Amino acid sequence: MNGVEDGNIIALRGVEARVEPYEWSFASERAAEIAEHWRSLTADKPAMFNGRVLLQHRGAIEDGVFHAGYFGADYAALLAWRSFGLPPPAVRNGFGMAALRAADGGFLLGRMGEHTANAGKVYFAAGTPDADDILPDDTLDLAGSVTRELCEETGLSLDEIAVAESWDAVIVPGRVAFMRPVRIDLPAEAARALILERIAAQQEPELADMVIVRELADCGEHDMPPFMIAYLAHIFGRD
Repeated sequence: MNGVEDGNIIALRGVEARVEPYEWSFASERAAEIAEHWRSLTADKPAMFNGRVLLQHRGAIEDGVFHAGYFGADYAALLAWRSFGLPPPAVRNGFGMAALRAADGGFLLGRMGEHTANAGKVYFAAGTPDADDILPDDTLDLAGSVTRELCEETGLSLDEIAVAESWDAVIVPGRVAFMRPVRIDLPAEAARALILERIAAQQEPELADMVIVRELADCGEHDMPPFMIAYLAHIFGRD
């Protein structure tokens, strides 16, 4: 995608994304396989919902700004595309993540609930963009997506966190994780206890637990995607 290379972690001063027309041939040409894949997934997880999400079909970095184009697709197609080995044409799941860090330096990550597509995985609060993130001028509000997903998943409110203006793009095959540093003015253990209290009050929580990571060695104790480990290694190496 125009010089956006896999395996890089790039500091950004901004992300500019638009929703625009795009025909994803994978979704149309393999519709029957996608439908069967979805049936097999939901047989054990009937609570999963096949909503519309937004995927990235183009991306380029210019003067520290990531410019991207997004299009609408079924969640079922995204999961099938991922399971089928990311077949062409090249697209990415480009999502924002709240890199939540406590006052004592510990990071706070969520463990996904058993009813979700990524059950047991440990990573920062995040979500594939959807229609709720589209502004009236068809720009995609990834900054708003970061705080919306964080507050929905953890129960935290905007007045309890401080969000940085900067981003780090973690670029891997099929994904761009737009990491945005977020601080909470509590020690990690106290922040975890607060979030668990809020999660317990939710009717259908996405998260089953909160995990504290204070050093890179902690990552090995959890089922964490490689891109998350790469990002944490990058941050701990920079501290």
